Amino acid sequence: MGLFDKLKKLVSDDSNETSGIEIYAPLSGEIVAIEDVPDVVFAEKIVGDGIAIKPSGNKMVAPCDGTIGKIFETNHAFSIESDSGLEMFVHFGIDTVELKGEGFTRIAQEGQQVKKGDTIIEFDLALLETKAKSTLTPVVISNMDEVKELHKLSGAVTLAEDLVFRVKK
Repeated sequence: MGLFDKLKKLVSDDSNETSGIEIYAPLSGEIVAIEDVPDVVFAEKIVGDGIAIKPSGNKMVAPCDGTIGKIFETNHAFSIESDSGLEMFVHFGIDTVELKGEGFTRIAQEGQQVKKGDTIIEFDLALLETKAKSTLTPVVISNMDEVKELHKLSGAVTLAEDLVFRVKK
């Protein structure tokens, strides 16, 4: 259904509210099932449901319009609350907190209003591929109790251009 939705969106440009809340790729790469992330906290959806992305770029951007919540001190992860009230968490790689910020550069600030595609964090993918346990980057919705439907998309994505999921609250 994801491909059909994508094609339909390309053909008809009516952004009516019934299609739900659209969340775009916060980084470029390939979508991977959240269950395939080598970390039980994400794989078992303890922090929320979503997808993961095997990154191919060098920055993480806002997946929607909203407000930056927390940016971890080590700059490997951030939370954002969309203007529609979805709370999301983007966490680069697995065990990347152990790198103590190496390979990451913070661009945005906590509490900052952002638009879809605004850069939040830049990263050195080549360095991180050699030092991180995994570069798979979970993108999860942490307030799933407010979500009625979550349609996950798949395939290759370009940051701020391709949808990763569509949500109905």
